[in-house]
Amino acid sequence: MRVLGIETSCDETGVALFDTERGLVADALHSQVAMHAEYGGVVPELASRDHTRRLLPLIENVLHEARITRHELDAIAYTAGPGLVGALMVGASTAHSMARALDIPVLGVHHMEGHLLAPMLEENAPAFPFVALLVSGGHTQLVRVDGIGRYQLLGESVDDAAGEAFDKTAKMLGLDYPGGPLVAALAEQGDPTRWRFPRPMTDRPGMDFSFSGLKTHTLTTLRRLEADGLLDDQARADIARAFEDAVVDTLAIKCRRALDATGLTRLVVAGGVSANRRLRAGLEQEARKRSATTYYPRGRFCTDNGAMIAYAGAQRLIAGEHDQLGIMQAVPRWPMEQLNPPAGKDASAN
Repeated sequence: MRVLGIETSCDETGVALFDTERGLVADALHSQVAMHAEYGGVVPELASRDHTRRLLPLIENVLHEARITRHELDAIAYTAGPGLVGALMVGASTAHSMARALDIPVLGVHHMEGHLLAPMLEENAPAFPFVALLVSGGHTQLVRVDGIGRYQLLGESVDDAAGEAFDKTAKMLGLDYPGGPLVAALAEQGDPTRWRFPRPMTDRPGMDFSFSGLKTHTLTTLRRLEADGLLDDQARADIARAFEDAVVDTLAIKCRRALDATGLTRLVVAGGVSANRRLRAGLEQEARKRSATTYYPRGRFCTDNGAMIAYAGAQRLIAGEHDQLGIMQAVPRWPMEQLNPPAGKDASAN
C-alpha cells in the first residue's frame, strides 16, 4: 500500500510517501521558522496561509521523487490533531479533496502517535513493548506502549512542556526563536559548576513533570544578576547550562522511574527536544545502568514531518480504518489515551 502522509499541525509543512512493502520512498519538508522568528513565536494565521501556499507543491515534489502519479496512490493520511485548528484544516481539506477525486481511503492521524512511531522508520526499530518519552514544544509525556493504539499514560507535564520552557528561557536570555537549539548552543559555553538549578518534582514519587518553577527560578537568577550589574555573556551561558542540565536531569530521572515501574528495557525518545545532544547522553547513561536500550528517529524526523504521519497512517489504513469521505477531522486538543488499537490487527506485532 502506497500512503501519502501530510503534516500541517503547526509551523512545518511535511509530505512523505510510505510504501508498506518498500518503506519510506520520499519525503519533503518546509519549515516556517524564518517567517515566525520576526514575531518571536508561531502566528497561527500566518502558519495556515503558508501551509496553503506550500502543501500542493510539496506533494508534487514527493510524487516526482517517488516516480509515481497521484493515481498510483492507495491512500492518504493527514494530521488530524492536536495542533493549530487552522493549520490542521489545511491538511485535512487537501487530503479529503484528493481522496475524493482519486476515490481512495483517507485517514486522520494523531500527531503524537506519529512522533511515538517515528523510530519505526529506522533500520534498528524498537520492538513492542517499550516506554516512550515524547518531548516537544507542546508535549512532555511518558507512555507505556504495548502496541499500536495500546498506550498507557505514565506521566505528563502539568504546566509548560519541556520545549516550551526552552523557548521561554531563550527569550529571557535575549535569544531568537526557536529558542531550544540556541539555548543548547549557548549552554556549551557555560560553566556547569556555577549554579545548580532545581530538578522539579523529583523530590516526590510519580512521573509527572512541571517546568514552570524552573522557568521562574531562571528568571529570578537573571534579574538578580542584572540588578547587581553582573549579567554578562558568560553569566548568560552559565544560566543556559544550569537550565539545560536541570531539564535533562529531570527527564532522565522520570525515565528511570518509568523503566523501573514497568520493568521494560526499551526506551523510545521522540519529539523536537529529542534532538538535544545532552539529553540523549543523559538518557543513554540511565538506560545503560538498567541494561536498557534507547531508540530515536533520525535527526530530521525528530521535529514534525510527513514521514511519521505516513507510517502511522499506514498501520491503521491496512487494518481497514479510514475517515468517512467529506467528514474531516481537525482536533486541536486530543488526548492520546483516547486512541484504540487498529481494528482487526494484532497491534502488539511489529
